[in-house]
Amino acid sequence: MTLDEFVATCALAEPPESLDAPLRALYWDARGDWKQAHAVAQEIATPTGSLIHAYLHRKEGDQANAGYWYRRAERPPFRGTLEAEWRAIAAELCGS
Repeated sequence: MTLDEFVATCALAEPPESLDAPLRALYWDARGDWKQAHAVAQEIATPTGSLIHAYLHRKEGDQANAGYWYRRAERPPFRGTLEAEWRAIAAELCGS
């Protein structure tokens, strides 16, 4: 799936069944459902899951918790906008 194709799925009322958990978490965030995005991210026990978890806590405004998850992801905290971070994570997941 390309980044543009993934972004287009975010207009759908439900995520396509073909989306893996990391993209599903970003899908729910794009749909404005932070709680559902967080629930999905919590179940992803990988550095990618930690990165999405970090982004979500940054979005929530909990910088200390976000910092913990960035460390778990072995990534520096993102310094750009939330929108740019979402897009960067999605592009990475889509192989862009």
